[in-house]
Amino acid sequence: MKLAPLASLCALVLMAQPVFAADPAPASGQGSLVQRADENRSLRLLDKAVARFREVGDAAFDEFNGAPQFKDRELYVYALSTDGTMLASGGSSVALVGRNVATMKDAAGKPFFREMLDVAAKSEAGRVEYRWLNRVDNREEPKVTLFRKVGERIIAVGYYVPRATPAQAKDLLNRAVAAVKEKGAQTAVAAFNALDGGFVQDDLYVFAIDMHSQRFLAHGAMPKLVGSDGRAVRDPKGKAIVADMVNIVSRKGEGELDYAWRNPVTDKLETKHSFIRRVDDMLVGVGYYTR
Repeated sequence: MKLAPLASLCALVLMAQPVFAADPAPASGQGSLVQRADENRSLRLLDKAVARFREVGDAAFDEFNGAPQFKDRELYVYALSTDGTMLASGGSSVALVGRNVATMKDAAGKPFFREMLDVAAKSEAGRVEYRWLNRVDNREEPKVTLFRKVGERIIAVGYYVPRATPAQAKDLLNRAVAAVKEKGAQTAVAAFNALDGGFVQDDLYVFAIDMHSQRFLAHGAMPKLVGSDGRAVRDPKGKAIVADMVNIVSRKGEGELDYAWRNPVTDKLETKHSFIRRVDDMLVGVGYYTR
């Protein structure tokens, strides 16, 4: 199928979208469906644990340590006293039971238990983000813990932030390229930009750039980049991301590039590895965030 002229498509994009300076800030409303599902599961398990603690008090800790009703696949319950002593855990932190963890830090040096205790001192509920060992893949990964304070006890449940794999990124790129070839650039670009277009999956999304103007035609995580000049986009180390990508696909037709970019799921700057491909006069790419 003959693709719609990219010059016409770029003109349509520019008329539809105001041009913004490139800014790797997350777009609002781009939350991960999987992350929301995991958070909802965590909240349900936390509600159950808090209800049980209100019924039987500290006797619930033995159940939190191993009873199946207080686990949901990879999710488990743990409990702290307000002085920082670990009282119960149904997961990898079971080795900490009986110890004061108030000064413990994660792999990045964050005193996350101290943060939890400080929030609990002022509020009946809260959340904290840190890195913790995921027994599923034996890696330290970003984790979000939701907690409630009940008297002198803090009941908590945490979930790992979902991350895409290289294989998933390549698969999404293949689907995006196929969409351009089969449905035309204009239809495909509209789908890339739509939340319900089938091309936004957790921290995976499609971006598309006009090869000649180097303007963004699509960006699944940051719609405000659409229409902006990609030549102005640099990562914190000064890497000219879009210019480098265009150079790669101009010479090879496809390639890969590493750079720093904000993860829409964690809302943090992380290293990203993108797979890129040229489709006529358009560059199409998908990247995954490395740990």
